[in-house]
Amino acid sequence: MHEDENAQTVIVERRGTAGLIRLNRPKALNSLTLPMIEAIDTALEAFANDPAIASVTISGEGERGLCAGGDIRALYQSGRNGSGLAEEFWRREFLLNHRIAFFPKPYVAFMDGITMGGGVGLSAHGRYRIVTERTRLAMPETGIGYFPDVGATWLLARAPGELGIWIGLTGLELNAADAIQAGLSDFEMSSFQYDELIDTLAELPKAASGRDVEAVIKNFARETSHSDLRSNIDLINRTMRFGKIEEIIGALAAEEGDFASRTHEAIAKRSPTSVKLTLELLRRGKQSRTLMECLEREFSACLAILGIQDFYEGIRAAVIDKDRMPKWQPSSFDKVEPEALAAFFKPADQPLFSKEPTQE
Repeated sequence: MHEDENAQTVIVERRGTAGLIRLNRPKALNSLTLPMIEAIDTALEAFANDPAIASVTISGEGERGLCAGGDIRALYQSGRNGSGLAEEFWRREFLLNHRIAFFPKPYVAFMDGITMGGGVGLSAHGRYRIVTERTRLAMPETGIGYFPDVGATWLLARAPGELGIWIGLTGLELNAADAIQAGLSDFEMSSFQYDELIDTLAELPKAASGRDVEAVIKNFARETSHSDLRSNIDLINRTMRFGKIEEIIGALAAEEGDFASRTHEAIAKRSPTSVKLTLELLRRGKQSRTLMECLEREFSACLAILGIQDFYEGIRAAVIDKDRMPKWQPSSFDKVEPEALAAFFKPADQPLFSKEPTQE
């Protein structure tokens, strides 16, 4: 995939009192690179300090999505050659996720089309999160030998019941209504209304409050569509409540119906190491007091994942060779040793945050 090297991958502009951030790698589904993360962070800092800006909106160029996630090919290459780019990418990305979660002005995320992985990090931590009829949201990391990051172990752990466990383990796509049901979005509107939404936000006075921004969004919002997650919430809670993946698989096998079998099949195809790691991270996320604590734990796991074969095998199968046939090592849940999982929870030598996680 070749891009114009002179293209501006993040477009930042001011329209009236609205600050706009538009991801501009449409051919790559707006996948994030380190320079893009740095550009978004710089823009947010400027907007936060600009008294003429009342709100900030993030969206993706093209018609296919907000953001498909991080540029995993670059992470693969960095891990292989030891360049250090992967570590710096995750460090800057997670700090950006934290900035978004505590951004002092109304932050509006337009989650149109594909919104996955890093795209969820850019949007679901925001104050006002909008999905559309085209939204396809997922945290698909267990399918590439990785795990839900970008603060997802905080977000998913706070989804109703066991929905977050289902989302994290299966990696399956959610529609707009599913995203709202899981607490990852707030409003659904039609994709074609985006320009009108921005024009209306731009006309707000510079002293506009979050309530003013919310009122604008509500005027565009519509009743949510059908949610498979809502329809199957009892089954999800019944089968995902266990602390061990073997118990979850057993519970799914005892259920009847397409949803249970689809869930079972999805989990069985994922990296056994990733699935077990994800379950443990999400269980710990439920006990965590702050987003900062979860991000710190995720960062440590990122550093460890660079030494795991499944990470490279998963990316190889997905984007390098594209054969969609990863060969996981180990190949089954019962062969994942507790010692192997423990390595992911070793604190990083250089943590993300300089203060204690509980002092947020």
